[in-house]
This record gives sequence, C-alpha cells and structure tokens, in this order.
Amino acid sequence: MHRAIVCVALPSLAISPEDGQLTGSGLEGVYRSGRRLLARCRLRIAGREPMAVQGRSVSTGLASFASVVRAPSGAGPDPEVAVERSRDAEGTERITLRSSAVRHLRLPVEIALGTDLADLAAVAAGRPGPELPAHVHENGMRWSAGHGGGSAQTIITAQPPPHDTLASAGLLRWELELAPGAAVTLELRVCSERGDRSDRLVRSVGRGSRGFLPDARAEGDDDRSAALLETSLGDLRGLLCRDPAYPGDAIPAAGVPWRCGQVPAEALWAVRMALPVSTRLAASTLRILARTQHTGSGEEFGRLPGPSRDAGPHLPPSCAGTEATLAFPVVLAEAWRWGLSERDLAELLPTAERCLHWLRRTAGDDGLLPAPGSRFLRTETQAHAHRAALLGADLLEAAGRPGADEWRAWAGGMRRRFRDDLWIDDLTGGRPAAGRGPDGRPVLPLGSAAAHLLDTGLTGGGRMAPGLLDKAQTEQLARLLGGPALDCGWGLRSLGSNEPGHNPFGHRSGVVRVHETVVAVTGLAAAGHEKEASSLLRGLVDASTAFGHRLPEMFAGHQRTAGSVPVPHPAACRPAALAAAAGIQLLVALAGVRPDAPARTVALRPLRCAPLGALRLSGLSVAGGPFAVRIGRLGLGVVEQAAEGLQLGV
Repeated sequence: MHRAIVCVALPSLAISPEDGQLTGSGLEGVYRSGRRLLARCRLRIAGREPMAVQGRSVSTGLASFASVVRAPSGAGPDPEVAVERSRDAEGTERITLRSSAVRHLRLPVEIALGTDLADLAAVAAGRPGPELPAHVHENGMRWSAGHGGGSAQTIITAQPPPHDTLASAGLLRWELELAPGAAVTLELRVCSERGDRSDRLVRSVGRGSRGFLPDARAEGDDDRSAALLETSLGDLRGLLCRDPAYPGDAIPAAGVPWRCGQVPAEALWAVRMALPVSTRLAASTLRILARTQHTGSGEEFGRLPGPSRDAGPHLPPSCAGTEATLAFPVVLAEAWRWGLSERDLAELLPTAERCLHWLRRTAGDDGLLPAPGSRFLRTETQAHAHRAALLGADLLEAAGRPGADEWRAWAGGMRRRFRDDLWIDDLTGGRPAAGRGPDGRPVLPLGSAAAHLLDTGLTGGGRMAPGLLDKAQTEQLARLLGGPALDCGWGLRSLGSNEPGHNPFGHRSGVVRVHETVVAVTGLAAAGHEKEASSLLRGLVDASTAFGHRLPEMFAGHQRTAGSVPVPHPAACRPAALAAAAGIQLLVALAGVRPDAPARTVALRPLRCAPLGALRLSGLSVAGGPFAVRIGRLGLGVVEQAAEGLQLGV
C-alpha cells in the first residue's frame, strides 16, 4: 500500500499503481461503500501499453499519471504522443492523447475493463472472487452480481462513445484521428447501484467538507510546514463520512484502506487535534457519537461503544469504548474553550454528564479505573480518566450543574494514588509503569503511551490542567521520551528498543505511532521541555517529507542513521484521520495557541527555540473568528488577526 497512489473522498476510494494501469491485482481498483466497482482498467494505444513516466497524487481525491507512446512508423526514437491520465476517488477518469508528430496520426485505442464487485474485506484478505462477465450497456459496459436485495451493479460509460464494444473481452475501442499538435480526450465514468438501496450512504461530504474544515495556511522559513498542513487538511476532509440518518453531520473514518468505518475513540482524538481549524467538525462528531451512547439501565449506562483491541506483548487488550467515553467530555470542554457555541454545549452536555457518571460508577474504591472485566490498571487509561474528571468539572461549573468540586477532589485523590501505585522509583530516577496487574505487581516496559501522562488538557485562562505526575516525575519522563530507546530519530517508538518483545514493525511493540509522537511534542512543549519536544517535532517533519507529506498512521521504528529514510509499515492506513489531524496539531504546537473563548482571551506559548524557523499560521479559528499568528526566529509570537474583543492573555 505504501507504493500505491490513493485517492479518497469517502465513501469512494481509488487505489492505483504508479503507472495508472489497473490490473485487478492486490487492492487496486475503484471502491464505493466498501465494494470494488472497477478492478481492471488497462489502456493500450496502437497495440501496446504506454510507457509510464510519472504517477503522483495531485490532491487527496485526485491522481495524475503521465506516459508516452512512440507512434507507429515513427521516424526516430523520440515519443510523439503524450498521454495525460487523471483518476479521481469516485472513478471518473480522463485520458488525453496529445500529439507532437509533424504528420497526421490514426491511432487505435482500447481500454480493457473488468470487475469482481467484491467487498473490500474480501479483497484485502486475498479472496476477491472471479471476474464477472460484462454486458454492453449504452456507451459502455455493465456488470452485475447477486440477486434480490443483495444485488450490486457497476456501469461504465464512455465519452465520446466507443466505436466498438466487445463485452466478452471487456474491451472498449476507438480509432482516433490526431492532427499535428492536436489533442483528444476520452472520459470514463463509474456508477453503481445496489439492490438493497443502501447505497444512499455513497454521497460523499464533497465540497461541503470545507464547511467542517476550512482552509488554513502555513508559511515560513521551512516550506515543508505549508505542504504538511495542506495535505493534512485535505486528507482529513477526504475521510469525512456523513451520518445517513442525519446527513448534516459528518465524522472522520479511521483510515484507508483497512478501516473506512468510524472508530469512535480515534474520531474524537482526530477532531480534538483539529480544533485549531474548526469546532464545527468536533460538534458534528460529538453529536453522531452521542446518539450511540448506552442510555438504558445497567452497567453500560453512559458508556460509548467500542471494541477491544490488541495492546502489545505486555498488556491485556485495551477497550476502545472506554477510551471514547473518557475522551467525550474532554473534546467537548476543549471545543468550548476554542469557541464552540453555547447551543452546541447545551445540547451535548447531558451526554458528557453520562460519561462522567459511567466513570464514577466504574472506577475502583481507590479512584483508579480498571480495564473492563478485570482488575488490571492501565497507566494510559488513568491519564485519560484524570483529564476527563478535570475538564468535565469545568463543563459542570460553566453550566451551573452540581458536582464540579467533587470531581476536582476525586482527581486530586487519583493523583496521590497514581504516584504511590503506578510510579516506579529506582536509581535512574524512576519511570511510570505501563500498568498494574490484578496481583498488584507493576508492568514495567515503557513505550510511547507514556506520553499521555503529559496530555493534561486545556482549562481556563489558557492554562494546562494539572497532571498525574509531579514536577520531578515530569522531568524524568521527558528525559525518557527524549532518550534513544524511545526516540528513534523519526518519532517515538510504541515500545522502547531495550524492552523485551521489541519489534520495529509491531503496532504496539515498536512502531512509530504518529499521533502519540504529536501528543508527546505538545505535552513536552507545555511542560517546558523544549529540547525533547523539538527533537521529536523535527524528526516527524523529516519523516513526513519521505511520505510525500501524507503521514501514515504508523511506520517502522528503525533507528535513524545518516542517509536513512523511514521504513513504511505494510498494514498502515494512509491517509489516516489520526495522522492527518496530528499534522495540524504538530504545527499549532509550535505557536502554543491556548484559547479561552468564554473569557474572550487567548494565550501564546510558542517554542522559543523555533525548530522550523519563522512560521505564520493563518486560517485558524478562535472564539468563532479568524485567527492568525506569526512566530519569529527567536520564538516570539505575535497575533496578527483575531476575533473582535479577543484579548491576549498572560
């Protein structure tokens, strides 16, 4: 997948090789709502395939391919026909032949088409099924599969109409006349129809995506910042999916191609990291997830759904539902600080209260939150629960609801218990445990998940909430995160290289998880540890260059050496919502923008070392108005544009 050119405008998706020729092998093809509508699309001109010279992604939803053809009976070695080919996420393809010959050309052109109408899951598993027979349909071809309510159909139409259609071979044929210097264009369109009519889900967010995520710009000494922000915004827009029951709302899917559905915890993390650009996407995502909350009686009351998932060789599976439930009040509280409307706050606050109710009921007598169905305590989960308690208290206080003081007191007790039970003192200065087993023994291996201890959450006056660690423990964790066991030079390893079970390709045992590296950058910067924050930030920006500024959700955690490049992970989603949003947050972390929209203030805490030199960010949104900030080479920040009445805080 890391070599494929991916176009995405969910629920539509096109996966192409670098030469643009769809052969039906692997994951190649055009998909809609998880079904492969077109698997094969091979172009031949004058009996031969064009010679590919370039394939590239033009934008999140569009790819371009360039190739050349030597015309029959050409006078020399130079190609005389250039082929410009574009393909978008929905499968519309334009093929332009441009002649540089000095004589009139007559070129036979044929396009071989085919599909299996297989589900993406079957294709990914290597079981796509046989190619289906084609039938002539108006100006193109048609394929059908299934019967009754489960039937599906693909129709390919061509303009201009082909001169000949051979359904048995899946061929469309033209005889094209090209005068010297002339050009001619063929266009193919893919459309689908499902017998169960569930294809009402196929309408993409499309142009409306900018309503959820407006344009923002980065400019400065390092040109990579502009490309990273533009690509990140485009990728996140392409991953937006409408709620079929409430089409005015959209939520980011997890990533392409493996996880095109919504994953609540990851969606919440993504919209939280994108808050500097828009609170509308956060409000929309929160509404969609609020509709899924368990509101009946019983132990599940207040919890958001989510599956269990592997947590690496040293920890039991984690629960994505727990993570989403704890993230909901945090995202709501921080969106309110960035400028979420009072109406949206009032609508969503009852859901946040139910999340807090679930936390209070589920936490143990010691105030710590065990994994569902066990007594195992995960350090990462305690950080999420502590942040939810403090930011949830802010919400309750702002709305005049009872319980804010009790939640702050609960968080204070949690801090004391955490430092006693989940911090390991030793001669090196200590470390946080990864967790504590039911027998009370700590689980020691250290990885990037420890960065969540630094993510304390944004509270009033542009301040960060207190965390589970004291000052000395925070300094020690900063040293560990900046050490070579965790910082591979491209980002943070999910498991330290000196830990048992380390695997550079293990998604919880050694890969670089992009969003956790950005969590570390933001947390380290907020705690004043600029050296470690800057090292991780520069490494990740360097890695983004190798990935064409489209960061994958993860990549191999090999140590960086002179002349090396980051190694892709074969199972990584790219684009991925978390990685795209992390690219936005990474750049905003340089400026240290901390708003308090209800108080009409915004504070700046830029990195004084200015790791990317001078930088200007515009198109951000604070308190419902446009916001632009400039960071100089000496790390000084200046607000250049802000909403009326917004004051610069201390």
